[in-house]
Amino acid sequence: MKPDTTHTTKAHEKIHGATVRFTGDSGDGMQLVGAQFTQVTGLAGNDVMTFPDFPAEIRAPQGTTAGVSGFQVHFGDHHIYTPGDKVDVLVAMNPAALKANLKDLRERGVLLVNSDEFDEKNLTKVDYQTNPLEGDELKHKYRLIAAPITESTRRALAESGLSTKEIDRCKNFFALGLTYWMFSRDIEKTKKWLEAQFAKKPHLAKANIQVLEAGYHYAETTELFDVSYEITKAEFSPGTYRNITGNSALALGLVAAADLAGLPALYAGYPITPASDILHELSKYKNYNVKTFQTEDEIAAACAAIGASYGGSLGITASSGPGVALKSEAINLAVMTELPVVVIDVQRAGPSTGMPTKNEQTDLLMALYGRNGESPVPVVAAQSPADCFDAAIEATRLALKFMTPVFLLSDAYIANSSEPWKIPEVENLPEIDTNKIQAGESREGYKVYGRAADTLARRWPVPGTPGFEHRIGGIEKDENGNINYDPENHDKMVNLRQAKINKIADFIPELEAYPENKGGLLVLGWGSTYGAIREAVLRVRKLGYSVSHAHLRHLNPFPKNIEKVLRSFEKVLIPELNLGQLGLIIRGKYLIPAVQYNKVRGRPFGIEEMEQVIINTIKG
Repeated sequence: MKPDTTHTTKAHEKIHGATVRFTGDSGDGMQLVGAQFTQVTGLAGNDVMTFPDFPAEIRAPQGTTAGVSGFQVHFGDHHIYTPGDKVDVLVAMNPAALKANLKDLRERGVLLVNSDEFDEKNLTKVDYQTNPLEGDELKHKYRLIAAPITESTRRALAESGLSTKEIDRCKNFFALGLTYWMFSRDIEKTKKWLEAQFAKKPHLAKANIQVLEAGYHYAETTELFDVSYEITKAEFSPGTYRNITGNSALALGLVAAADLAGLPALYAGYPITPASDILHELSKYKNYNVKTFQTEDEIAAACAAIGASYGGSLGITASSGPGVALKSEAINLAVMTELPVVVIDVQRAGPSTGMPTKNEQTDLLMALYGRNGESPVPVVAAQSPADCFDAAIEATRLALKFMTPVFLLSDAYIANSSEPWKIPEVENLPEIDTNKIQAGESREGYKVYGRAADTLARRWPVPGTPGFEHRIGGIEKDENGNINYDPENHDKMVNLRQAKINKIADFIPELEAYPENKGGLLVLGWGSTYGAIREAVLRVRKLGYSVSHAHLRHLNPFPKNIEKVLRSFEKVLIPELNLGQLGLIIRGKYLIPAVQYNKVRGRPFGIEEMEQVIINTIKG
């Protein structure tokens, strides 16, 4: 979107889409108004995707760049793959927000600032020598709208009886009202939401509604706003949709998976950013036989999940990289005992504590190899917030069918972002079988580590099942469950556990490249890079280049036809938000000279960035 600055009277333009970012201090309510803008935009029929950006500190010093919080919304009349690259409208509630985000505003984009906060104190905090709103640089490069948001909020609530502190908390809704007018949004839906949200405090609902209306009418009447925009509805396949975040989708997928398998589930977890919301969400579904257990540490969480699986339930645990490192010994116990456990890693920037609220794809090698001994596990990766639902079901299916712990990789970007999700019909969900031994089965020929011919998975005898008393544990055993240190037995059992994981390739879909399975360049990705890669590939194809996109859901084992697909293209490009972990495996396993593009900046790839990387790779 490129706003027209030539209008002197109010104009109304139709556009195909826009990207808006709300930014301010972490106490300014940017996440709240961003979520409301998203909800109203979705109800208006636009496709939408969001990206909340939180400060790493719980409460950084007010007015500093370290404390800036943001919420980005990309919406349009077409399919939206990412939360957007360059921003068309930047809402900056203070100088810190302006300084931290201005680099992402598109040239001639709208810069909407709260001019009241640009005082000497706030300017000094972020090393502005002069007030940037008073110079010519911002006015020449952007469409600057300096609105007195704080003062206008105070005037609107002058007779409310609220304290100045309470009044100032409402200024985010004044900014929301401004953007609602700018994009022709219906404020009635947010007014109803406020009434419901503050049902027990109607005076606060009334105050925020007054401010929302004041912001809307300020934009409608002041000369600062000379154009509003209209975006027509996007086309969706028929069905019922809701907006969903990655963590919420993971939780719903786990509930659905346990129900499909006919099992009770235990989620055991320890709070850690950005995985904590999975625990919060799952705690709402106790009526679906899902129990949640907040443990004293990560080790206890992994062990509790294993105990649940040993007892016949679906054991689930989740964390981020630092927590998964602590869980590794227990995960190895699940490998050795061959128990079905779903281990979720919502990756974040590392190493160590790193940047807790920022995203990376840096845990792939840890999921594959981050345990002692030969300890193979399946690895599944989600590609978007809505896809987390299906990825959770797939991880559970593999865990139960093959009696193994399974890693499910998400990341901070997927976890906190949101997009429309088409609620599936229950009858269309996949069946999930278990290897559980039922009471009354014959024990004849039974071995604790006996193997099914097609999967090499052992059966699942729940303790207390008559006639199926057994021993399992972390010490190497033979097929009967007896401790056995013989070299031949150890070699046999290690190879059997590996062969079982390899067998999974017979039960997963083959890799498909979009839109063609051969050609000039294949861009191979995994996880949250999906949206940027797909949109960039589509753009580059429109320029006449031969390029396709393949995205891996199963990272261990790979789809059976992966080498055939890779060798069907002249070049292979692997973009990753790490230093080349998938690229290392592909180059080493298949001896394909894949081109790698790697970044670790705590932020997702941009579409325009990926578009240029693809063109450069094609041109060599």
